[in-house]
Amino acid sequence: MSQYEVRSYHDTYTIYELTEKETDSRVLVCPERGGIVTGCQLKGEELFYLDKATFEDKSANIRGGNPILFPICGQLENKTYEWKGHTYELANHGVARNAEWAVIGTDDTDGASLTLRVKSSAATLAAYPFVFELEFTYLLVNGELHTKQIYRNNGETRSMPFYAGFHPYFAIEGSKNIAYETDATRYVDYNDNEEKPYEGSLDMENLVESVCLLDASRPGISFKIREGVNVRLSYDAAIFKYVVIWSVKNKPFICVEPWMAKNGELNRQEELVLLEPGEELLANFVISCEV
Repeated sequence: MSQYEVRSYHDTYTIYELTEKETDSRVLVCPERGGIVTGCQLKGEELFYLDKATFEDKSANIRGGNPILFPICGQLENKTYEWKGHTYELANHGVARNAEWAVIGTDDTDGASLTLRVKSSAATLAAYPFVFELEFTYLLVNGELHTKQIYRNNGETRSMPFYAGFHPYFAIEGSKNIAYETDATRYVDYNDNEEKPYEGSLDMENLVESVCLLDASRPGISFKIREGVNVRLSYDAAIFKYVVIWSVKNKPFICVEPWMAKNGELNRQEELVLLEPGEELLANFVISCEV
């Protein structure tokens, strides 16, 4: 009997559960709520925070889990951008997190995996006029959650600009003055828009806006969320160039978010990923923990 299992059940929406018995790990995914991972238990420890009320309310943005950010991370000034002489309105973090993703397949052979797909639609084209296709595979193996991503430009005539990312909410205990193991030496504090030296830790308790770590070259970051539980995020450093950190006062979570570009990039247009017609970009994002 396989140590891996993929099953589905109903809890307000259809939920897919990936399990790995040997490592006491379990991942929960909701395709129809933006393809989001709502639960991530690795090695017996639940890592994610989830506000269940925002998850159950389909009109609300989910506060928790790991929302998918595409085609932008963060927000745009006045929620608008201009492209080739036309002005468009685009909500914070883009369109993928509110879309219904289709289940393409599951597998329990060499890990527990679920593959999802979302394509551009009339609704997305009004805000983001590019014909895209995203295919994500969630793979639970060796006590780690891998998110294997494919970003495709299915258009026929023009390049597709984007900068994608992730927004994982980690459940923490105790102080939000956390030491992050990274080789970044500077960060942008979006509370005053000043660039500051990173000196080994950040206290997010009283900050309203996020901070963005700069100039890191190592492909990962690690941090402690509670006594005896250290989380590590690994990603393609050449693709996910920044890590954004954010929280809300008196809420027991910290968001540590790999992004492809900084806030507002669709207006600056200095670091955009540009996919030519028919091209695709592959990436991976891994969440693991030490207990």
